Amino acid sequence: MQVRTLLILFALSASLLPVFGGGKVVVGAERMEEYLPALTGKRVGIIVNHTSLVGEGGTHLLDTLLRRDVRVVKVFAPEHGFRGEADAGETVSNGRDSRTGTPIVSLYGKNKKPTPEQLKDIDAVVFDVQDVGARFYTYISTMFYVMEACAENGKELIVLDRPNPCDYVDGPILRPAYRSFVGMLPLPVLHGCTVGELARMIQGEGWIKPTGDSLRLTVIPVEGWRHGEPYELPVKPSPNLPNAQSIRLYASLCPFEATRVSVGRGTTFPFQVIGTPDKKFGGFAFTPQSLPGYDKNPLHKGVTCYGEDLRDSVAAKGFSLRYFLRFYRLSGQGEAFFSRPRWFDLLMGTDTVRKAILSGATEEEIRLTWRDELNAYRKMRERYLLY
Repeated sequence: MQVRTLLILFALSASLLPVFGGGKVVVGAERMEEYLPALTGKRVGIIVNHTSLVGEGGTHLLDTLLRRDVRVVKVFAPEHGFRGEADAGETVSNGRDSRTGTPIVSLYGKNKKPTPEQLKDIDAVVFDVQDVGARFYTYISTMFYVMEACAENGKELIVLDRPNPCDYVDGPILRPAYRSFVGMLPLPVLHGCTVGELARMIQGEGWIKPTGDSLRLTVIPVEGWRHGEPYELPVKPSPNLPNAQSIRLYASLCPFEATRVSVGRGTTFPFQVIGTPDKKFGGFAFTPQSLPGYDKNPLHKGVTCYGEDLRDSVAAKGFSLRYFLRFYRLSGQGEAFFSRPRWFDLLMGTDTVRKAILSGATEEEIRLTWRDELNAYRKMRERYLLY
C-alpha cells in the first residue's frame, strides 16, 4: 500500500513539471552550480521580471540569490516592470522591491540602457528573462543594450537561458533604416533562438560596440530541451500573452497594431481574436474594456468589435500574413487601412511588406521577397545554436 501511494504521489508531482520528450526541462536559472561560483564575493546586478522563477515552487531569482548570500545590489527592470504588471508601452518607474528593499532601476522609458553611473557599483550582471521568439518582443532589445553597456564598462555578463516557446525562423529580415526598440537587430520576425543563443550571435557577429571581444559573456544553457520540441511557459511572459495560443499567434497578429483592428486587448483573450466595429469582418463579437492585468486603455474600449475567434483554431505555423491580408481586403480601404504605416514598417523591419500588400501581392509572392535573406540568416544562425 505504501509503495502504491508513493508511486501515485511521484506521478502527480512529475505532472507539474515542464516536460517534453519524457524529460524534465531545467532552465539556466535552476543550474545554480554552474553560475553561483562566478558570483561569489561580487556585487551583482540582475535583469529580471516576473518570469525569472527558479524551481518547482516558482521562487523569484532575486529571492533565490539573496538566500544564497549573493550580494545583489540592484535590479534592472525591462518593459512591463519587475513584477510584469505594466501595460505595453507604459513607462516603468524606478523604486525598491517591497519584499527585499533592493533598488530597482527601470530599463523601459527614457533609460533603456544601463548608464556607467548605474553600473559603477556592480561587478557582474545576470540576465534572466523569458523571451517568446519574436523580434519585436522588447526583452531582447533590452538584452542587446545590457550587453553593449557591459562591454563598454568592463562588466561580466551571465545569461541564464530559457527555451523558445515559438521556435520558428520566419519573416523578413530587419533593415538598418527601420531599427528601433521593437527591432534592434538584423533578425527575421521569428528568430528561432533562445536568449542565450541570441547573446552568442550578437557577440559573434559584432553587433555591439565596442566589439564583442570586449564582453565577458557566459551563457548557462537549458537542459532537457532541443529546438523543435514544444515548451509551454509556467507563467505568462507579459500581460497580453496569457497562454500558449496567444504566443503562437503573437507574431502574426502583432502587425494589426499598426491599424484600427483590435487584437483583443482589453479582453481575457488578447492575441487570440481580431475584430473592428464593423460587422462585415465576421460574426464573432467582443467588447474591449479597461481590464486590470491586461490593458487599461485598449483600442475600441467599450465598443463592440466583429471579427474572428482564433482561440480554438490551429494557429498558422511560424509567421503568417493570412489574417492581415484577409482583413485588409475586406476593409476596402487600401492605404488608409494602415493607420500607422511607419509603425507597421518598424514591426516588419522593412517597408517592402506594406508596399507589396498595397500592390495586391499574395502571401506567397510576399514571402518570396524575403526567402534569400532568410536562408542566409538560417546558415549564420547555425554557428550559435546550443540545442
